[in-house]
Amino acid sequence: MSKVQIKESLVQAIPLTTSTHGEAPDRRHLYMPPGHTKALRLECNLVIGARGVGKSFWTAALRAPILREALGKAVKELEITDVHVGFGVSPDIDSFPDMEVFAQLIKNGFTPFEIWKGVVLRWLAKINPVSIPNGKWQDTIEWVRDNPELLARFVQDTNGMLVTSGRFGLILFDALDRTSNDWGMMDLIVRDLLKVVLWLKSYPRLHAKVFLREDQSDRTITDFPDASKLLATKAELTWASHDLHGLLWQTLCNATGADGENLRDLYKSVIGVAPRSDNQVWLVAEEVKRESAKQRELFEALAGPWMGRDRRRGVPYIWAVSHLADGRGRTSPRSFLAAIRQAADDSLEKYPDHEQALHYESIKRGVQKASEIRVAEMAEDYPWVPKIMDPLRGASVPCAFEIVEERWKAQFPSGLSGLSDQRLPPQHAERGWSGVRSDLERLGIFETMKDGRVNLPDLYRVGFGLGRRGGVKPVK
Repeated sequence: MSKVQIKESLVQAIPLTTSTHGEAPDRRHLYMPPGHTKALRLECNLVIGARGVGKSFWTAALRAPILREALGKAVKELEITDVHVGFGVSPDIDSFPDMEVFAQLIKNGFTPFEIWKGVVLRWLAKINPVSIPNGKWQDTIEWVRDNPELLARFVQDTNGMLVTSGRFGLILFDALDRTSNDWGMMDLIVRDLLKVVLWLKSYPRLHAKVFLREDQSDRTITDFPDASKLLATKAELTWASHDLHGLLWQTLCNATGADGENLRDLYKSVIGVAPRSDNQVWLVAEEVKRESAKQRELFEALAGPWMGRDRRRGVPYIWAVSHLADGRGRTSPRSFLAAIRQAADDSLEKYPDHEQALHYESIKRGVQKASEIRVAEMAEDYPWVPKIMDPLRGASVPCAFEIVEERWKAQFPSGLSGLSDQRLPPQHAERGWSGVRSDLERLGIFETMKDGRVNLPDLYRVGFGLGRRGGVKPVK
C-alpha cells in the first residue's frame, strides 16, 4: 500500500466528531480503559470526569442493550440489567423535567428531593406497571408527596419483582449542569438527587449512577448524613497516555472497507498478527492497550521516531499526548483523536510523499485544531470562559498575574457582572479576579508556575490566541 493510501485511510478512519450527543455510540468504537471498569459497576453511584472523558458516552452506551452485552464481558451484571436515563443530554420530558419545568416545580413549592423521587417513580412504573398520575410532572410529584407509604410499598415490591426475575434496574443521571443556571440552586438539586440515590441503596436490585463534572463534585453537595456511603463508591474517569493510544488503534482497525484493511495490515506488520475479530468488531491485542514497546512501535509506524530531523525535538508518541494535556496534566480522547485526524488531513495535503503518514509539522497543526475544538467545547459548558479569555489574546505566557488582571480590569471596568447570564457563572466570582483565576486553574486552563507566574497549556493557549516563545503557534 502507498504512503498516500495510508494517509487517506487515516482521515477516513477517525470520525469528524467523536461526541455522541446522547446517541448510542458505534459498537466498533466501544473502548473501555481498565480504569473505567469501576465506573460501570452497579455499586458505583458517583462518577466524576472533565469535559470529553466519557460521562455522556457511557450514559449512552449503558442505555443500549447491544452495548451492555459487550460491556458485560468486563462487568458481568450489566448483561442482566435494565437501564433508564433519569436526566441527560437528550430531552425526554416523559422521563425527567427540563430546566424550565424544574424551576416551575420548585417555584410551586416542591423540593428537588420530591421531584427526583417522582423521576424514580416514573422509571419504576415502567419496570412494574402501576397506575400513577403521569400527565404533568406536578401531578406525579403531588402523588409522591401525598402517598409516602404507597411509594415505599411500590419500591419494595419492584425490588422483589427484580429479585424473582434475576435482574437489576439502573437509573442514570448525566448533564446535571442543565438543571439550573444558579450555582446555589444546582447545588440543592444535586444534593437532593444524591439523597434519593442513598434512599435507593436500601433496595439491592435498584441502582443509581450519577455522572458529575469536577466543578460540581468539588462543591458542598455531600454535606448530609451518610453521604460517605456514596463517596466510598466514587470513580473518576481519566485517560492515561497508553489508554489514548489503545483507543486510537481500536478506532483505526475498525475502519470500514479498504481503509480498514490498509490500517489492519499496518497493525499486523508491527504486531505480527492481525487484530482479533469478534462479532464484526476488531479487537486489538492487550499489549496495544498498555504502555509497551509494541504500542510505541505502532505510533512510530505512523509518525516516525522524532518531532523533527533528530531527537532534540522530542518523540511523537509522547509529544502528541503531552501537548494536548490541560493544566492538570489530563488529555481527553476527543482532543487526541481530533489532533490525529487533522494531522493526517494536513499531511495528505502538504506532505503526500512524506515517508510517514503523519508529518511532524502536521502533528503540530493537529494540536492547533484540537485546541480550537476544545475552546469551542469550553464555551458550550462555560460561556463566561471565552469572554474572560478574549482580553488576553496576543499576550505571551508565562506572565505575572498582574498583567492578566490589568487586561481584565480594562475590559470589564464594572467588574464581573453580566459575564454569564445563560449558563452557570464562575463559581468563585464573589472573590473577584482571584476567584476567576482559581476557577480557571480548576478547569485546567490556567496553571501557576513555581515562581507564581500564570501559564497556559498548549491545549488552551493556542485556541485562545496567546503566544509562547518556541511553542505551537496560536490560532489567528
